[in-house]
Amino acid sequence: MVEHQTHRRLLVWLNTCGNIPRQSVCRLAAQLPSWIRLDRRCALSSIAVELGVPEKDLTKALDYRPLIGEVVDKELERAEAIGASILTLLDDDYPEALRDLSLPPPILYCHGRIPTRPAVAIVGSRRADPLGLEVAELFGRELAACGLTVVSGMALGVDAAAHRGAMETLTGRTLAVLGCGIDVTYPRNHRRLRKQISSQGALISEFPLGTPPFARHFPIRNRLIAALALGTLVVQGARRSGSLITARLAMDLGRDVYAIPGRIFDELAIGPNTLIRDGALVALLPRDIVESLPSSVQDRLVNRVRKKADRRPPVKGPAGEVLQAMPSGELVAADQLAETSGLAIDQVLGSLLELELTGWIRRHPGPSYQRRL
Repeated sequence: MVEHQTHRRLLVWLNTCGNIPRQSVCRLAAQLPSWIRLDRRCALSSIAVELGVPEKDLTKALDYRPLIGEVVDKELERAEAIGASILTLLDDDYPEALRDLSLPPPILYCHGRIPTRPAVAIVGSRRADPLGLEVAELFGRELAACGLTVVSGMALGVDAAAHRGAMETLTGRTLAVLGCGIDVTYPRNHRRLRKQISSQGALISEFPLGTPPFARHFPIRNRLIAALALGTLVVQGARRSGSLITARLAMDLGRDVYAIPGRIFDELAIGPNTLIRDGALVALLPRDIVESLPSSVQDRLVNRVRKKADRRPPVKGPAGEVLQAMPSGELVAADQLAETSGLAIDQVLGSLLELELTGWIRRHPGPSYQRRL
């Protein structure tokens, strides 16, 4: 127990060592405590080669040793002050999926509770158009309604829309992976979103408290998004979009990648279309993702949806006929339902209102209607 706590403190300390690249931090963390008591008079060059880190990074870490107690105590106090917890590679509640990474982060700062449900990541452009935002919100909402955790990066555009969609119902869960310290709100206008996420899931970061959102941090952050999810959906993204980095990382980890196809001359569709050309799965509806998941995961989701549906009042008469005529997950207009069901349009409209009020369907702009899963 004492040894475990000592090693935990060493990981917290190493994670806060100044000016050491993340890759070296992860490599050194993976080999604690073998090097921590090295004498500076040793041939550090050969030891650095053995550890797989530059000699200058090992030297910085060793120079930082006298501050271990002070640095760790301060970091733990700061985390506690903002209501954040610190997970280390040594802890049982460290996310198991991250251990698939060749260099998993030694430390995770967490605000909220990390959902234990299976997860799907939704990523895309910060400059998404209205259609992209609508699609991201739709997929976030419906996947969360199925019992999946929606993972994203809390950025502007697609990320924020996916998080918001997932949280439309109180039972929806979402996880935001940050490219800055857990105590830093970025973008600044996402304070409300941040608070909502921590109450319906969690925010996590591998970066020490107070770390600014430097551009170089986001590709590092993206590997966590890819690892935490069973699959990654790319909604919109230009040729050099960071979401494509996440998708490639997911492929490297053996995870599924999904993409929303778009018009070939649309700049925001270049990323998803390229992924589809390279083997990504086409996602036209949320169920395309659900049906591609492992059968064991699908069984868990089906059982959860069935229990949820059992709590809704049964529908009979015209409303039941309209519900029966609605394809699961697809958007449909009232006149289409009138034609399919054989009912008069006024009966259909009245039934749609009843179904919406009882939680069986959702109304979309147009208007169009969608059966809830």
